[in-house]
Amino acid sequence: MADPLAGVDTYLRYFGSGLAVTLAVFAASLVVAFAAGIGMGLARLARWRVVRYPAVAVVEVLRGTSEIVQLYWVFFALPLVTGFQLAPIAAGAIALGLNKGAYMAEVVRSAVQAVPRGQLEACVALNLSPLRRMQRVVLPQAIPRMLPPLANDTIDLLKATSVVSLITIADLTFRAQQLRSLTGTSLVPFGAILVLYFLVAMGVGGVFRSVEERVAVGRPRRTGPPFAHLFARGQEQSR
Repeated sequence: MADPLAGVDTYLRYFGSGLAVTLAVFAASLVVAFAAGIGMGLARLARWRVVRYPAVAVVEVLRGTSEIVQLYWVFFALPLVTGFQLAPIAAGAIALGLNKGAYMAEVVRSAVQAVPRGQLEACVALNLSPLRRMQRVVLPQAIPRMLPPLANDTIDLLKATSVVSLITIADLTFRAQQLRSLTGTSLVPFGAILVLYFLVAMGVGGVFRSVEERVAVGRPRRTGPPFAHLFARGQEQSR
C-alpha cells in the first residue's frame, strides 16, 4: 500500500495549482453573482411588468434547478444553441455566478423593501431624483442589512466551486481526485482540501465581518429626526 505521506512535493504542487484555479473560478463567479444579484434584485422591484415579470421568472428558474444541471447546460447544451463554445472556466463562472446571483437578488430585494415606505414618500416630497433617493436614503440603510446574508451566499459560492471539476477544470477537487489515483489513498487528498476550503471560507467570512464593522462605524449618528438633514438642505437651497 502506498505511503500517504510520500511525495510531499507532489502534494504541494497539485494543491497549489488547484487552489489557484479554485480562487480564480471563485473570483470570476463572484463578479457575475454580484452583478446578476443587483440587476435581478432591482429588476424585481421595477414598476414596469415587462421588467419585473421576466426577472421573477429567471430568479425562480435559477433557484429551482440544480447548479450541476445549470453547469452542464451552459457548458454542453448552450454551444449547440449559440454555436459558440465557452472555455471551461468561463462556463463555470457564468453558471455558478447566475445560480448564486439569483439568491443574492432576493437579498437585495428584501433589503431595499425593508426601507420604511414613509421615508421614500418623504424623498418624493423633497423632490429628490431616483438616483439621489437611492444614494442618500435607500442604500445607506439597505447595505448593512444585505451584508450578513451576502456573506453566507458568498461562502456558499466558494463551496459550490467544487462542482466545476465535473467539466475538467483542474480545481482543488479535481487535483484531489488525481492525487487519489496517484497515491492510492483518499484520506490525505480529500482531508487536505477539506481544510483548504475551510480556511478560505474563514478568510472570506473575516473580510465580510471587517466590512460590516467598517460600515457600522462609518454610519453617521443623527440626533434629530431621520430627515432633518434633508429638510435643512432643501431650505438652504430655497434661500
